[in-house]
Amino acid sequence: MLPIGSIVYLKEGTSKIMILNRGPIIPPEGNGEKGTMFDYSGCLYPQGLDPNNVFYFNEENIDKVVFEGYKDEEEERFQEVYNEWLKVNGSKIEKGVVKEPIR
Repeated sequence: MLPIGSIVYLKEGTSKIMILNRGPIIPPEGNGEKGTMFDYSGCLYPQGLDPNNVFYFNEENIDKVVFEGYKDEEEERFQEVYNEWLKVNGSKIEKGVVKEPIR
């Protein structure tokens, strides 16, 4: 799992993406449906966050890591807690699928 602030290229993409979030869950559009979870959300780099232009993607969509974000003890602890949460809850949430490459 990459830390927040990491910069990546996605497969078939030509723009750099900066990771903003890990494990985002997109709420369902209809009643009674489960949310959809992705490994990451990101924005175009160097433009930054545009709420109308947030990208959701998974580990397997990453082609190249250009820069790895800051890591410290809190980041390591977050990853431990997050991985434990995934073991317990991951099967309860549908994993999202990226349908189009980001260019």
